[in-house]
Amino acid sequence: MSATHVALHDPRGLAEAELPLDRAPHEALITAVLAWKDPDLAPRDYELIALHLTGHARAVAADVGRLAAALPKNDGRGALAEVVLREADGRLSVPFKGTAACVQNRARLVRALYTRLDRLTEAVTAAR
Repeated sequence: MSATHVALHDPRGLAEAELPLDRAPHEALITAVLAWKDPDLAPRDYELIALHLTGHARAVAADVGRLAAALPKNDGRGALAEVVLREADGRLSVPFKGTAACVQNRARLVRALYTRLDRLTEAVTAAR
């Protein structure tokens, strides 16, 4: 028996744009991670949490990018979003380590991206 799969060609990310982010569990994870004082997890556990937060950060960043692109070119909020996205891309390109500090940095990044997403959602909604 041979395995088959279908590749979806979606260069503009439209299929992903239709899927809402599952925000509540990620916000709960962020809250828990940022409350850590002296956790004693194995390095692999930190790496798995960082990997999860990295994937979610990329999904939120994609939504931020889509909303920023929906704003008029002369809207400063879109320009600010681009700055935030460049910084996020830079931070996400750094390999994560098996440490609590690394996981907390990823959690702060996701929280900042959610803040930008909320502001852009308000801006796009008001513009309509």
